[in-house]
Amino acid sequence: MNFKKRLLTFILLLTLLFPSVVFAYSNKIILGGTNIGIKVNTKNVMIVGFYKVDGRFLGEDAGLKVGDYITKVNDKDVTSINEMISVIEKEKDNLKLTISRNNNIKVINLPLVKDKNGVYKTGLYVKDQINGIGTLTYIDPTTNTYGALGHEIADKNTLNKVEINSGKIYKSEVTGINPSKTDDPGSKEAKIYYNEEYGNIIKNTDKGIFGIFNEKVNNKIIEVGNKEEIKLGEATIYTVLDNFDIKEYKIKIIDIDKNNPTKNILFEIIDKDLLLRTGGVVAGMSGSPIIQNNKIIGAVTHVVVNEPNKGYGIFITTMLEEGDKKE
Repeated sequence: MNFKKRLLTFILLLTLLFPSVVFAYSNKIILGGTNIGIKVNTKNVMIVGFYKVDGRFLGEDAGLKVGDYITKVNDKDVTSINEMISVIEKEKDNLKLTISRNNNIKVINLPLVKDKNGVYKTGLYVKDQINGIGTLTYIDPTTNTYGALGHEIADKNTLNKVEINSGKIYKSEVTGINPSKTDDPGSKEAKIYYNEEYGNIIKNTDKGIFGIFNEKVNNKIIEVGNKEEIKLGEATIYTVLDNFDIKEYKIKIIDIDKNNPTKNILFEIIDKDLLLRTGGVVAGMSGSPIIQNNKIIGAVTHVVVNEPNKGYGIFITTMLEEGDKKE
């Protein structure tokens, strides 16, 4: 009897020490579809290209690569271009750059060259901020956590995921459409209202961007559909093509891949109005919620470049699990 009690106690202790992974997202969420403006500050100064100085590519010759993050200049921490310029203005010869590349730290010496106007050139194109647009997928009414895009924010020059220091999402108005063509994805054109902030960006992941939504919205509450419920056949997406107007458009799900980390739902657009306006999936549509049988099942993420009437979506449960994870 005592042995059984001790065994039970041991099992209970194991349960406490190794709890099951339980996600706390709601089974009913606020439907997205809203166009949003996005602004992120990169974690450090990112190298996005090189230019010639006196016929030489100083950065490439020194061993720098597009996508490197400059974390220090001459042992001084830099988190912005202004901080980097401040250090450079005090130097007259070489720079010692500490860079982060694929989470590895390297130290590289970069020569400076003075032009005819007395300005010192590095030969580097750099940025510390990225702006863009996308679509809000959902808001969890219990936690106010939101998810958007369904994929990471990546730099268009490097195609690498951006390491962010901070970020915000804003009210945005769609002002025009550049239609997609075969091998030439189109895009939404939009105005971003930087004086009307919707929320912050806490995480930038391959499953979307996530943060806390600060504004009240009147969008409808919708039930979450799990991946086992998704069927081939008709569904719809919610997105904005004009101003702030969220509209529903017909698609057809033609394949389901439960094993891919993010490209789970292959669909084709069958809505004639949407095809006439956009030619297919366009940039800025990422995050548009996918609905089937009155449940949200996923979000638009990618266009099939050589068949722009087709696109991919991520399971909504994958986004919700990612949004619920604590960093």
